[in-house]
Amino acid sequence: MGAQLRVYKRRIKSVTATKKITKAMEMIAASRIVKAQRQVRASSPYAAELTRAVTAVATGSTTKHPLTTEAESPTRAALLLITSDRGLAGGYSSNAIKAAERLTERLRSEGKEVDAYIVGRKGVAYYGFRERKVVDSWTGFTDNPTYADAKKVAAPLIEAIQQDTAEGGVDELHIIFTEFVSMMTQTPVANRLLPLSLDEAETDASEDGAKGEILPLFDFEPSAEDVLDALLPRYVESRIYNALLQAAASKHAATRRAMKSATDNAGDLIKSLSRLANAARQAEITQEISEIVGGASALADATAGSDN
Repeated sequence: MGAQLRVYKRRIKSVTATKKITKAMEMIAASRIVKAQRQVRASSPYAAELTRAVTAVATGSTTKHPLTTEAESPTRAALLLITSDRGLAGGYSSNAIKAAERLTERLRSEGKEVDAYIVGRKGVAYYGFRERKVVDSWTGFTDNPTYADAKKVAAPLIEAIQQDTAEGGVDELHIIFTEFVSMMTQTPVANRLLPLSLDEAETDASEDGAKGEILPLFDFEPSAEDVLDALLPRYVESRIYNALLQAAASKHAATRRAMKSATDNAGDLIKSLSRLANAARQAEITQEISEIVGGASALADATAGSDN
């Protein structure tokens, strides 16, 4: 019984240490969510206004530009997948990867080649384990992305969309990231960044409070094409930056939820082990009492026999 009690005590000590770690990680993730939410709210108006400006320019001109003009027969698409550098976040990264797999299958069924661009070690490890080609990847900043990180990610994508497919360019640019809906809900979404759909852009503008807005008319200097060339990198960078911030907030929320579940499970396990340890200790005490009583009885019997 003593050995069994020691085993229970060691397990209780180990689980208690784990519970402290998961509780600390839960509190850290909770504190980071607030900062990430503020960054998302700060970046969203800029991205929405820039999209509205691009829509206005594209609507007021007849210039064919990669930003707004769809290829007649698109043959290649770029897919940017945003995952996490770290685990301990439940199904956060795996859900984004599944959404990317579904989009990849759909694009290939349409006869398009898919070039993969990955953000986060989880996505890189997934594609690397399956020996799938990745055009470019970035790691190390998913928990706290900056605009400089977004520019670094956007640069090869902008270059690819500006090139002809015969030279290795792409006709479309898609992005997969996890949208932060609430503390309890984070949803993987797949958006097409380029070519920009004017109908979708107007819908986004309506959702941002500009419903019924009449877009202004512009005179372009030197030309509409030059204006769109200038807006193209800003549009892609702002959208990728907003997606990175959404993904970071979602990851912290998923980590908080996972660590809270782990902390609760550790507490339940400690209670269960404590009951087992108490039962083992009571059994050990009962056995010791039985041995003492048995020894006393045997001594009394021996004493009575010697008197006779």
